[in-house]
Amino acid sequence: MNFRKDEDRMEPLTLFSQSSLTDIVLLLLIFFLLTSSFVTNFGIKVDIPKAETGAETQNQFITVAITKDGEYYVDGNLTSSGMLASSIRNAKNNKPQGTLVLRADKEAIIDNAVRVMNIAKALELRIIMATERGST
Repeated sequence: MNFRKDEDRMEPLTLFSQSSLTDIVLLLLIFFLLTSSFVTNFGIKVDIPKAETGAETQNQFITVAITKDGEYYVDGNLTSSGMLASSIRNAKNNKPQGTLVLRADKEAIIDNAVRVMNIAKALELRIIMATERGST
């Protein structure tokens, strides 16, 4: 049912102002840019032991992380214990630098770290143990 007269017919809005929408998008963009700089994402959470001296690693090294739950991460990718040797071998083919950086959680089982070291030794890789600099 149409209760309006024909002369009261409403015409569609032909002009839409986007200035308020632009202001909101700009404010959201500034908010996300500012807050993203405060968020640091280190990937795999491993609580490594502290050391008195140390050196920073570079991107060309092969990194193997061992969590306290016994999970292995080769260059950031979760790897099963059965595929650990082949994953390290593939990483060596991609990065022929010849150095493996081992990041083992301080609560991880020592046998898991020794297993990675044995694989690295068999592949003739140098081994570096990652630690955090201790406060003195």
